[in-house]
Amino acid sequence: MRIQKSVSWALAGLICLIGASSIWQTEVKAEEAASGGIVPVVGKLDNASCQTCHDGKKEEIKVPGAEGKMRPLHAISGDKYAKSVHAKMLCVDCHKEITDSTAQHKKDLAKKVGCVQCHQDLWAAAKKENKTQEKPRLGVVVQNIAAYKKSFHARPNQDDPSRVNATCNECHDTHGFNVPVDKKSPQYDAWRKEVPALCGEKCHDEQLETFASSVHGKEVLDKNNAKAPVCTSCHTNHEITNTSLDSFKLLNNEACGSCHKDRLKSYRDTYHGQVTKLGYVDTAKCYNCHGSHGILSAKDPKSKVHPDNRLKTCRECHDGKKKQLATAGFATFAPHANSHDFAKYPQVWISTKFMIALLIGVFAFFWLHSGLWYYREWERSKAGEHRPHVRTADLKLDETKHVRRFGLGWRIAHLVFALTTMTLVLTGTTALFSHTGWAPVVAKALGGAQGLALIHRVAAALFIGIFLIHFVYVMQRLLRDRNFRWFGPDSLVPNWKDLSDMVGMFKWFVGKGDRPTFDRWTYYEKFDYWAVFWGVSVIGGSGLLLAFPYVTATYLPGWIFNVATIVHGEEAFLAAVFLFTVHFFNNHFRPDKLPPPDIVMFTGTQSLEEFRREHPAQYQRLVDAGELDKYLVDAPSRPMALGSKILGLTLITIGLVLLTLVIVGFVGGAVK
Repeated sequence: MRIQKSVSWALAGLICLIGASSIWQTEVKAEEAASGGIVPVVGKLDNASCQTCHDGKKEEIKVPGAEGKMRPLHAISGDKYAKSVHAKMLCVDCHKEITDSTAQHKKDLAKKVGCVQCHQDLWAAAKKENKTQEKPRLGVVVQNIAAYKKSFHARPNQDDPSRVNATCNECHDTHGFNVPVDKKSPQYDAWRKEVPALCGEKCHDEQLETFASSVHGKEVLDKNNAKAPVCTSCHTNHEITNTSLDSFKLLNNEACGSCHKDRLKSYRDTYHGQVTKLGYVDTAKCYNCHGSHGILSAKDPKSKVHPDNRLKTCRECHDGKKKQLATAGFATFAPHANSHDFAKYPQVWISTKFMIALLIGVFAFFWLHSGLWYYREWERSKAGEHRPHVRTADLKLDETKHVRRFGLGWRIAHLVFALTTMTLVLTGTTALFSHTGWAPVVAKALGGAQGLALIHRVAAALFIGIFLIHFVYVMQRLLRDRNFRWFGPDSLVPNWKDLSDMVGMFKWFVGKGDRPTFDRWTYYEKFDYWAVFWGVSVIGGSGLLLAFPYVTATYLPGWIFNVATIVHGEEAFLAAVFLFTVHFFNNHFRPDKLPPPDIVMFTGTQSLEEFRREHPAQYQRLVDAGELDKYLVDAPSRPMALGSKILGLTLITIGLVLLTLVIVGFVGGAVK
């Protein structure tokens, strides 16, 4: 009886199990139909469970997508994931919204996080646990996130403002992400070669097509040269910005220069490069001449810089609208000329070597002259030698009187020359030494590149104008004076006595003779005077060629611009350094002149004592002729003398500041 009951219970249980199985299968089929064919998975929220559906090896599984349309389930390659930087993470570490392992996951959208939030949370946790040193890459990612948020990719898409232009996973395969850290490794090179396809095939297909035909694209795509530029070389990785921004245009030059260092250096020697280095986009940059995605060899007939196309390229900027129309000589200007390739740039080589020889010769002679003079005066002071006193009792002269040395016209001309010269030095060297830290600051203070150029040209016009007025005034007076002797003692024209005085001065420097007796003008004063003529001719002439390029290029070949740039800059450098070292020493910093300043060029007079000491031959000549009284005037008033000293010290201070800036620029350029 008990056996019968047991069998009856077993049969009943079996019938129940069969019925339950039938019901379960019916429900599964119903859920399968509702979920697009996904079979429910019962298991843990681990990676293996996720892969039972997401490994991509089963028949295509579809799930509801955007706007209710069915889409294939995202397939994840287990092999790629195992090699990725996320390999040690669980799927649900990122997909926090997944709360179960069944088909049609129940999602808690409040827990959903993206790449940005996840990495920021990880970095915050690392900082809280003081593990930032152990996990430095997390900090790099956070920096990249900050850069991305400011980038063009993070902006709302114009066609669909509900989404941004590009998200992290559009550039990075989040499940297979494995960018090599070592940029010198073969793995990194292999990754770089995939960048053009990544950017181009998804979004920038037209740019990719153009890039593929360029010299850069052929190197990367055809020759597998991993060192050649790819998209990120110019556009960066995460800081991708609008290419119309000034910041991008300026950085673009640096990007090109990271590979083409010699080209960047020669470009910076041109006015185009100087303005760009100052931080302004007023002039041509690399892409203006060479193009951007479609850069071709200069030998390619389609290249923008092919000889047949250069004038057309120049006219893209010098179009006759914003700027005057480029003329023929523009096409033969060499923007990358250098001074070490005689075969290719003979004019540049010759002009550079000439200017270097001139600089070395002038500075060697006059710095030696100044050094020996200082040494001789110092030795005299140590020996207790006293300056000879002028005995005027027999002449019945008032020793309080001064001797008139310079008239009002000379003094005004000197002051204007000084002010305009300093202005020219400041504005000119700001462009010449645009690579320094101080140059962009000065440029900004003076109104940018355009303001700098305007001030420079106005100062140049004033300088040349004052020079011409002075020249005409002096010449008409001398030509009307029939008694004037062109090589006489009152003339500024060099003569044999000047050569004799110079030789005698060097003998005096080394104790081999007496100090020469100078007449009205010393040989070094004459040099200062005629140096202005040389400067106006060389600096002014080359400056005019550069200031009116359309006229210059109409009649002269383009290499004239290269030579004029070298001559203009080097001669201006020579003039500035000479003025603020040799000229300042001769007139203000000699031991017998201390303390500075010498104010004779501001008051126009000097004491009888000083006049006799510095120009003994003229003094004696005037005494013998009985004409000294004609030159005697009252001493300057106290306010006049004080004002002249303040003005002199101010100009000296400005000159020394400018000299410091020039030295910093020169040393920085030599190091660069």
